[in-house]
Amino acid sequence: MASSPDVPSAGNTPENPGNGSPSEAPQTAGTATGGERRGRVRARRAAVMAVPATLVAATLAVLTAQGALGVQFAISGMPFTVTATELDGTGFEQFGGLDNMAEGSPNAGDTGGQELVVTSAIKNATLDHLCQSVDLGGTNLLITAGSGATKVTASDLATDSTQLSGDAAFNNIEIGNDASTLTKAGVKGPIGVFSQQADTVRIAHLRQTNYATTAGVFKLPGLKLRFSGSGC
Repeated sequence: MASSPDVPSAGNTPENPGNGSPSEAPQTAGTATGGERRGRVRARRAAVMAVPATLVAATLAVLTAQGALGVQFAISGMPFTVTATELDGTGFEQFGGLDNMAEGSPNAGDTGGQELVVTSAIKNATLDHLCQSVDLGGTNLLITAGSGATKVTASDLATDSTQLSGDAAFNNIEIGNDASTLTKAGVKGPIGVFSQQADTVRIAHLRQTNYATTAGVFKLPGLKLRFSGSGC
């Protein structure tokens, strides 16, 4: 007796395969979130490559650059405020960069673990009435120094900032240098990066929001460290 030919069922046709055929897996929310995060990281890197430098009248020039590197350690991702009634420096350089947080940092948020910063390098600096504070959530860790006759001094000082303001004056300033050719503070940035440098810099009413500070020598006369209900 001849067997009946195989007839595809209504739910299992070439146009409509059944459960045995592979189907396209739907995109999960986690995959979408990961794609968005990678997109934000790419956009942040592109910003460093594309943002031109801007000179703000009557304040310190804030320069962003085209691919500079920030500090060479992983930042906490917690910004801190620095103020001084006056900063005087010899050998000044400034260019932009990216600082990176430790992998998996809880402070990364939607930044992708990176912060776009302005790097300011000063060969030798003095600061009057220095104040530094970091918001710990409900309280502030406050450091003050140089409030007496002896000022704070620093050599090979570098700060990575997202905000900087004050009344600034420069001597023999050069704007538009390639960062790889800087000579005033002993720091060289990557080739092709927009930068500026000057023989001297003076900033009255200095205020910075920083993510990192480094120095070869940092002397803090009259240092006081304490918790406070308010910052600088």
